[in-house]
Amino acid sequence: MPRTPLMRRTLSRDVCLQLQDHSVQSFPAAEFFKADGRDPAVPAARLAGQFVHQNRTLFERLQIKARHEYDGKAVQLVLESGATAGAVPLLSPMTGRFDFGLVVQPRFPWPGIGPMLARMGWRIAPTPLRLPMLRRTERKVPAWVISVMVLTRLDALLKQLDRRFEHVRALTHAPKGSVDWSAYATGSLPSARFLEVPCRFPDLRDDRSLKGAIRFTLEAQIRSLSSQREHGAFVHQLIEKADSMLQNVRSVPPLRPQEGQMQAWLRTPLRSEAYIEGLQAIDWTMDERGLAGLSDLEGIPWLMPMDAFFEAWVEVVMQRVSTRVGGELRVGRLQQTVAAVHWEPPYTGSQRSLRPDLVLNGRDFTLIVDAKYKRHFEELSSSRWNHLDDWLREGHRADLLQALAYGSLSEAPLTICVLAYPCRQETWESLKRRGMVIHQATLPTRSRRLLLWLTAVPMHDAVEDLAQPIAEELRRHLREAA
Repeated sequence: MPRTPLMRRTLSRDVCLQLQDHSVQSFPAAEFFKADGRDPAVPAARLAGQFVHQNRTLFERLQIKARHEYDGKAVQLVLESGATAGAVPLLSPMTGRFDFGLVVQPRFPWPGIGPMLARMGWRIAPTPLRLPMLRRTERKVPAWVISVMVLTRLDALLKQLDRRFEHVRALTHAPKGSVDWSAYATGSLPSARFLEVPCRFPDLRDDRSLKGAIRFTLEAQIRSLSSQREHGAFVHQLIEKADSMLQNVRSVPPLRPQEGQMQAWLRTPLRSEAYIEGLQAIDWTMDERGLAGLSDLEGIPWLMPMDAFFEAWVEVVMQRVSTRVGGELRVGRLQQTVAAVHWEPPYTGSQRSLRPDLVLNGRDFTLIVDAKYKRHFEELSSSRWNHLDDWLREGHRADLLQALAYGSLSEAPLTICVLAYPCRQETWESLKRRGMVIHQATLPTRSRRLLLWLTAVPMHDAVEDLAQPIAEELRRHLREAA
């Protein structure tokens, strides 16, 4: 298999805790901290408590609830994850250094997430964190994921690349700046080239050395992506994006920044956020960094809110629904669905606005969609309501009330409130065969039809297939209302 330039393969001692999003995992504290003695539970409990306290803010970055428990035999370090995937370094209670790490994997595999990211237009991607490097790089996270981050940053850097004055030497038709009269007298005059005046003057030009570093980085990314074509067509899209960016720096040769050059660029006055992040992307490529995780020397701390990821995916599906049935799709991510909540008097009250994730407005209908990255649909499909855990039933009730509150914003004759949950591909295919992709309820109203839909949207990039049941069900209701 071709070598991927952005990844190293050197294993070391397992220093990372690993779990999936929306899961609970227990780790033996004595084993993790290497506690020994006649009663290892005593030092393990002390170290676990200190570990949780020291890393509280880092756990919060990944929406982790951490605690330690004693079952009468051993101390367990218990981690409960939320809707955020990523990796962060953790402080060791023994050394006070970042010797440990935490990795939260998406519960849907990366090979499926890659094509979805491409379908979304890369509007959602892992975000690097300004934290110390982790001791390891995630082998399960493909190298193309960091390429997405690098290319996004380089694109922003190219769009705002500073121009600066550089002293250049050139032959001009008239004296400009400092004239080399000796060269003029011995070169131009004897050969009757009176309008070729050798001059040295300041000229406003792009930073050629930085452009050379950008070209070096883009070419390294293209080599890396070319070795990953087996991941799917979306990798080809990334290569095309890198090639189009490469056209902007073709005029300069590739240049690997020398030692100290990066610090010189960072000392540039009026540095913007895009400028700093672009330099960081160049540095990652030079050092062959990967995303932090479980299997290499050092990696970049990162996170990706999976609820935002799922919301963006449902947006892609609903865009396809809107092309099938007509109507205007408004997106909460772009603040297009905000509705103010007016309190009397104005200084009282709590929530000031409602913001549905997606609103599809047609001539005779309004479809309001709230995307929920939860396990509810899987649980509701496999268990009866009375058999569900109390916390899951309460969470689902809260989702229903939120959707109905959004329904009050519409005055259309047909208003449909949709709760969209993720599910596995095999679950969705089974539901489709049985005609149960959409669970529907009708709410009694006098002036309009108000429906509530529960639907499943699998983490799979077959957008046309996913949009079909929703569009067909909507058309059926419109025919009945006509």
